[in-house]
Amino acid sequence: MKNKKLFILFCFTSIVLLIHSCKKDPKEEPDAPYIIDIGVFPPPNIASDNLLTREGVKLGKMLFYDKILSRTSTQACASCHMQQFAFNDTSKFSTGVNDLPGNRNAMSVFNMAWNTNQFFWDGRANLLRHQSLMPIQDNLEMDETLANVVSKLQASSNYPDQFRRAFGTTQIDTLLISKALEQFMNSIVSNQSKYDDYLAGNTTLTTDEERGRYLFFTEYNAGFPATSGADCQHCHGGANFENDNYMNNGIDDDISVTDIGRQKVTSNINDKAKFKVVSLRNVELTAPYMHDGRFSTLEQVVDHYNLVKNSSTLDASFLQQLPNGLLLSSADKKALVAFLKTLTDQKLLTNPEYKSPF
Repeated sequence: MKNKKLFILFCFTSIVLLIHSCKKDPKEEPDAPYIIDIGVFPPPNIASDNLLTREGVKLGKMLFYDKILSRTSTQACASCHMQQFAFNDTSKFSTGVNDLPGNRNAMSVFNMAWNTNQFFWDGRANLLRHQSLMPIQDNLEMDETLANVVSKLQASSNYPDQFRRAFGTTQIDTLLISKALEQFMNSIVSNQSKYDDYLAGNTTLTTDEERGRYLFFTEYNAGFPATSGADCQHCHGGANFENDNYMNNGIDDDISVTDIGRQKVTSNINDKAKFKVVSLRNVELTAPYMHDGRFSTLEQVVDHYNLVKNSSTLDASFLQQLPNGLLLSSADKKALVAFLKTLTDQKLLTNPEYKSPF
């Protein structure tokens, strides 16, 4: 009888252990989806071979904040893309590990999932995963080799296991590094500004903000100056306040151009001085402005657009405004700045989903 009881207990224990061993830890599910709150945005543009997962985004966030990606282990992606500044930098040109400044102003990293035409100011990276590896190798930025990055991550105590959780393998390579970084950057969403609340009917705009909204979305019309707008939405329209084009916005005439922009990538003279049109969301936080950081305030930006400079590749949308410009009054300029500040997403700046894991 005693042996029979022991046998039954053994069988019961074995069954329990078998059932427990078959259970999967949800935290280790490589295909457990990471759900982003797109709000009223259209469906995001996420590559089918790199859909967001909880562990993939977690790994990407670790890499984004880890200084091990730089040659000196003193600089991370987050060093130049800080959450409190809408994942931007406050410097005109970010400084790399060799104390050398970059050539262009850092770009914001949010709503990347809605980008549809390459990355960087000149579009030299076709995919976000391609973009993610370039600063690592740039001698003005992180100045490291991809081979060294792989070696350091492979030798670490935690990264091989995290790659296993995210991608099902402990063998680290540059493609998986780039795909993890791509996942985290695609997870960063900004769509909770005062203007979003206004569209949802949850708040009202001030008199200045409403005047600025009218000017922003109304086309320029020289024949009816009393109702003419600033026509900002032509370039900064849609849910993300951009158009994914490359344009010459009249900050230089032909003689003054020192950075040929998109032309360097396409070798097309018609692309001279054209740069990526960026989102105006969180623009209050992302000074200085333009590809070269030449404007330090929104007021200076509005002054520029009030009367742009003509050149051979100036976008046609600006030509109708010449030679006199938009003729905005001081009150109009103030109102436009007030409206632009309604695009600030304060929740983005403290969202724990995007904070450093270290």
